[in-house]
Amino acid sequence: MFKTTRKVGSVELMLEAKKLGEDYLLALTGGKAHAGAVAVGLFDENSRRASSSVITLPGHREEQLALDSARRISRATGKTSVFVAGIHVDNISQEKIGEIVSAAEEMVGSFIASCEKSDMPARRSK
Repeated sequence: MFKTTRKVGSVELMLEAKKLGEDYLLALTGGKAHAGAVAVGLFDENSRRASSSVITLPGHREEQLALDSARRISRATGKTSVFVAGIHVDNISQEKIGEIVSAAEEMVGSFIASCEKSDMPARRSK
């Protein structure tokens, strides 16, 4: 189990991850937590490439964050990842959205780094 939090102004972001067999399940939430977008990342051993697909709930805007995060995690670990994103802040500015996305990307990086150091081995780039 992996868990990290980050404060961005008054918004607290939380990233939680756990293993599902050989795969990973991650949830990134903040503000009013919910499931806004769900992405699945895949790594193809033959082509050595990662891809991802996303489902976004109507009216939500976490699509790109979930899509990019799932692909990034699968590329780094060589495993399937399921990434749920749900961040809601009333009357949020574009600037604050940018700060939250940047913090979220750093949090995903922390998860990937923890995979390399723990019993959740990450695939190293060749």
